[in-house]
Amino acid sequence: MKKLLIFSSLICFTFLFQACGIYSFTGADTGEAETFQVNFFQNNADLVEPGIDRTFTLSLQDLILNQTSLNLTNTNGDLIFEGEITEYYISPMSATAQNTAAQNRLTISVNVRYYNTLEPEKDFERRFSFYYDYAAQTQLVGSDLETALDEIYTRLTQDIFNAALTDW
Repeated sequence: MKKLLIFSSLICFTFLFQACGIYSFTGADTGEAETFQVNFFQNNADLVEPGIDRTFTLSLQDLILNQTSLNLTNTNGDLIFEGEITEYYISPMSATAQNTAAQNRLTISVNVRYYNTLEPEKDFERRFSFYYDYAAQTQLVGSDLETALDEIYTRLTQDIFNAALTDW
């Protein structure tokens, strides 16, 4: 009786774990795709911050690697992400009584072209943008700049991921 119970439990667990293989906690639907590529996102913004193009490209690659079972490739990917950084600018958001900025906003916009070589009807070209607000007396350099870029990239890459690989 004990052996039968153990055997039955093993069969149940096998079916449960096998069924979980088609479910994604992120809601990603990669279809039949096995590979993806993220081409370098050139920085075409008027204000150039060195290195943001490389960092953004790597952030998008990392997000897709971490949230799907797709393999990264340099060429002939089933799913292809490409585009350019189109805006990088700082603007005042609120003023003080002395007519100076109390808060500034860093905004980054990215134009993305997504190609699904297996399901071309899912292709798109779209602009994504996000911002980071900070105190006007703060110089956006060093760790403050890294914090701002991390927050912006987290939001941008998640929005791109959702547009390409989920039905959100």
